Amino acid sequence: MDSIEKLQHIIDNSKKLVFFGGAGVSTESGIPDFRSADGLYNLKYKYPPEEIISHSFFVKNPEEFYRFYKDKMMCLEAQPNSAHTKLAEIERSGKDVTVVTQNIDGLHQKAGSKKVYELHGSIHRNHCIKCNASYNAEFVKNTNGVPKCVKCGGTVKPDVVLYEEGLDDFTVSSALQAISEADTLIVAGTSLAVYPAAGFIRCFNGSTLVSMNLTATSADKSADLVIHDKVGKVLSHIKV
Repeated sequence: MDSIEKLQHIIDNSKKLVFFGGAGVSTESGIPDFRSADGLYNLKYKYPPEEIISHSFFVKNPEEFYRFYKDKMMCLEAQPNSAHTKLAEIERSGKDVTVVTQNIDGLHQKAGSKKVYELHGSIHRNHCIKCNASYNAEFVKNTNGVPKCVKCGGTVKPDVVLYEEGLDDFTVSSALQAISEADTLIVAGTSLAVYPAAGFIRCFNGSTLVSMNLTATSADKSADLVIHDKVGKVLSHIKV
């Protein structure tokens, strides 16, 4: 039995499936990851990307923050790939599927997944830091310079988790509960280098762990199935 057949068997027999995904899930949609050779962290900017997407930098230099954020992190034209669409298809078939994602692109929801926990927030939710008015991604993307609230003039901030900020408590507790109750956990497209999110998989108590990534990760040694390939390419072979 090859790896695709094994994965098919695992998904077919799963009662509660959690898909824990990272940046590698969206690279096939044209969204750059962070740590690969051509990822965001290896781009040459006036400031290091890790500094730009920090809370303190956003407060001190919102113009430079938004120049990078709009250019490199707001990929509004991106469309779901085979990974996103297949997970939504599996869920529509009646399977109990929960997606826990480190991505902020909203592509899982765009593909049709209903149960999605976004650990690092979403580019599609934005709010005024003074009056809390809500704005969509198009408003932010199409505003010249720093987006300002049309109601009070306050700065509009994306609801994404920047460095120095904590994860949302409800999202964290919901994701951890889903992982702890799952019988199957698929960890895909993540280097498992970003904490605290990478530590979430320690809460898995189920029977089958699948590790799916282009390169080796810390999950490989304890996984029941390891696949080193593109996530969308692999999932496109799964029959529902």
